[in-house]
Amino acid sequence: MTTTPPPLLSAEGLRVVFPGRHGAAGVRAVDGVELAVRAGEIVALVGESGCGKTTLARSLLGLVKPAAGRVTFAGKPLEYSSRALKAYRRRVQLVLQDPTGSLNPRHTVYDAVAEGLRVHGRTGDERAAVAAALAHAGLRPPERFFLRYPHQLSGGQRQRVVIAGALVLEPELIVADEPVASLDSSVRGEILALLLRLRAELGLAALVVTHDLGLAWNIADRVAVMYLGRIVETGDVEQVLTAPRHPYTQALLSVLPEAPGEPVVLTGEPPDPSRIPAGCRFHARCQILADGTAARAGVADACRTQDPGVLDGTTGRQVACHWARARITA
Repeated sequence: MTTTPPPLLSAEGLRVVFPGRHGAAGVRAVDGVELAVRAGEIVALVGESGCGKTTLARSLLGLVKPAAGRVTFAGKPLEYSSRALKAYRRRVQLVLQDPTGSLNPRHTVYDAVAEGLRVHGRTGDERAAVAAALAHAGLRPPERFFLRYPHQLSGGQRQRVVIAGALVLEPELIVADEPVASLDSSVRGEILALLLRLRAELGLAALVVTHDLGLAWNIADRVAVMYLGRIVETGDVEQVLTAPRHPYTQALLSVLPEAPGEPVVLTGEPPDPSRIPAGCRFHARCQILADGTAARAGVADACRTQDPGVLDGTTGRQVACHWARARITA
């Protein structure tokens, strides 16, 4: 009998609320999320802009303190003292989507990569550590890049420098926020292949935040689909992307170039996260409810009035949708 290993990083009942202006209700950017990333695993967190995925990522990094719930790393709850967070960020590193904005134009590649070592007071051979990080990031021979400045590099090379800056501290997990969004299509595949190679060579786990389900298909082991502060579908990448159960996931997949049939056009914008509607938070935009399919399945009233609840989000195939659950149990 095989047992599932415990998660390396997990969110447990995580809620992040931003205060409203002028006495208005707070914005529930993250609203009761359960999510896990295991050692050596790549999880894609997918959703539209504004769904809360970047806020969730920042809270997992300790950059935003949750209003409720907790973040756990290697079995221990995250502490928010300066000393504890500094130690945590040696083990969990952030890779941002804009390499140009992430790099100081006045710093050489060497200094950009060495910065983390200096901030954390790491001893040892700095030059060797920088060279190893650049080599792992695919910039070889690394010494050739030491004295270059960001403007002397291509977009793909700049992103590799950012990744090297994360790798130099030998983290166990990286959180990559739209890691290829600002790159040309010809370079995206190279960076995705690099992340897969780092997992194979270093055992590096990753949470990849993206709006692109095609990217998730190419890189992830598991997918978590987020809508209006909640995970609405999760499971192995092949399960979710070949047989999506939630209408929102179906709509996101339908607009991919290789998708069969006509794209599903979602009506309207996501609701205001300070005024989340009753029932399923997707019901006002749901094509299944609008075309009468949910009524024929006998779940239309539940869609409008009953919250499908928070998914466990740690393992297995799950969906927060009354209609999908009715189909599964039928």
